[in-house]
Formats: sequence, C-alpha cells, structure tokens
Amino acid sequence: MTSGVDARDPVSAVVDFAFDAALCRGARLHAVHAWRLPSRAERWMPYALPEEDRGAGEDQEVQLLSDALRPWREKYPQVDVYEDVRLQSPSAALLQASASAELLVVGRARRTLDPTVRDVLEHTECPVAVVPR
Repeated sequence: MTSGVDARDPVSAVVDFAFDAALCRGARLHAVHAWRLPSRAERWMPYALPEEDRGAGEDQEVQLLSDALRPWREKYPQVDVYEDVRLQSPSAALLQASASAELLVVGRARRTLDPTVRDVLEHTECPVAVVPR
C-alpha cells in the first residue's frame, strides 16, 4: 500500500484513507514524500549541489514527513508505516514507489486532475485511489 503525502500540507482525507485502507488490508503503509531543491539553489549552482547541503535539505524533509504523519500514527498505532523521502518529482517518486504496491493513494485538489495525478493514472500498473480533498 503506497500513498503520496505532501509533508508541507498533508490532506486529512487522503492520509486517513491511506491509513484506514492499510489497516483494513493488514498492509504496511509506504508513505512517499517527494521534494525538490529550492529553485534558487538550482539557479545558482551550475554544478551538483554539495552532498552535505543536499543531506541537510533531505534531513529537513524527513523531519517534515515524520511530523506530518505523527497524528495518524497515534490514531492508527497498529499500522506499520515506512516513511520514504525522495529527491524526485512527485509523479516520478509515486510511479517508482508504486511498482510493488497493491494500491496507490493520491489526492485530488480540484475538480480536474492535476498533472501528477494524470501521470500516475496513465503509467502505474497498480490500482489507484484518487481521494478528493
């Protein structure tokens, strides 16, 4: 069971659905948070970002995801959660993570599907639950 999680703005309906689905299936929840380097770092760095700077950014993202999931970990203590932070685009991270998933849970922000959700629906091999906000 895999779910995309925006650690900066976790959507209760999406995260609740993912935790509840994992609980009902007795499955481990793979919570995926994708992040990107700040645009200023990409502009100013003509070469690869130093490893320690990338590592510091990743540490911050790991903490953000952990903090974002804390209320659901407390609400669903019986669900085993694997927190996964990836330096990728959201669609690439979700597609890669869903390769071994029995279900992929994503959120829909508006009436139309955003590019990430469309990309996931077009390219993933597993069933997808699109949960409205």
